[in-house]
Amino acid sequence: MAGLLLSEACGLRPLTAAAHFRSRPRLPAADTYRSIPFSGSQPFRLSNVMGPGALLRDCMPRVSAPARPIVVEEEKRENVSGIQTEEFDPGMPPPFGLAEIRAAIPKHCWVKNTWRSMSYVVRDVAVVFGLAAAAAYINSWVVWPLYWAAQGTMFWALFVLGHDCGHGSFSNNHKLNSVVGHLLHSSILVPYHGWRISHRTHHQNHGHVENDESWHPLSESVYKSLDTPTRKLRFTFPFPMLAFPFYLWSRSPGKSGSHFNPESDLFARNEKKDVITSTACWMTMAALLAGLTLVMGPLQMFKLYAIPYLIFVMWLDLVTYLHHHGHEEMLPWYRGKVMNLFYGHFSTNQLH
Repeated sequence: MAGLLLSEACGLRPLTAAAHFRSRPRLPAADTYRSIPFSGSQPFRLSNVMGPGALLRDCMPRVSAPARPIVVEEEKRENVSGIQTEEFDPGMPPPFGLAEIRAAIPKHCWVKNTWRSMSYVVRDVAVVFGLAAAAAYINSWVVWPLYWAAQGTMFWALFVLGHDCGHGSFSNNHKLNSVVGHLLHSSILVPYHGWRISHRTHHQNHGHVENDESWHPLSESVYKSLDTPTRKLRFTFPFPMLAFPFYLWSRSPGKSGSHFNPESDLFARNEKKDVITSTACWMTMAALLAGLTLVMGPLQMFKLYAIPYLIFVMWLDLVTYLHHHGHEEMLPWYRGKVMNLFYGHFSTNQLH
């Protein structure tokens, strides 16, 4: 994978021979900026740059390849209205560490207030039911589009609260996090533990081409192995905005398993009971929706639940896309052992 470069068209392609990496990257000099020039046509190998015995000793974890060749010659910083600016290299390590970030955050921000968290749950659930009751009572085609936009956004709000439960930031009580997470995520057809575990894997491998769980580039071989319908749905707007339910069922292309299957390689043996519990909660919610459809009619449930659910999915996919795509596609990705969790998080827009 060291000889591959992310490509806009199909994920990865060979790096060129004249790529020059510094074994010990540093911040740009005071008056100049130097980046990585690319030319030639031969595949790039780390041994060509560091020697066959150097391995990754001197560059790990500071070497990264940008999402596409970034060719920037030495440039003088521009002075615009008295403000000095210089070109930004997203492949460079940040000029600060995790300890500095933690120290800059006020101490009260680290305190988990369970009552405040629960108040958000009560408020959002009340808004969800209030919107549904108001839309069903008015039952006007002038109101329905407004309801769909508002309720889809509220479904997204429920997901965010469940997301915080999954990260343990909702409260210090693990059982409370699990109960609230199941209630919130099951209500919007997300298997809580299945998603929580895969999301943890995603954060542990943030920015890693091979090991990241979701929203990572595809290798050229995986891209070419996709059938035409899959390739069309994955890379043609607006279909990627509806990808989340399919990801829950079958993960990303090139990966196997499901968030609902306790035997999936997503999960360790001691996590199987959690996955079974979440799948059972998901099935309970699906059965409840089926029962309500029989009572209220398919059209009413389509208006009250199905369309807001689709808008929630679009919100989720849009926000996730924006988290994982850099300015002008200058997003660096890591591969192999050339990986650092801190750099990986900062190469995206996500550190939660």
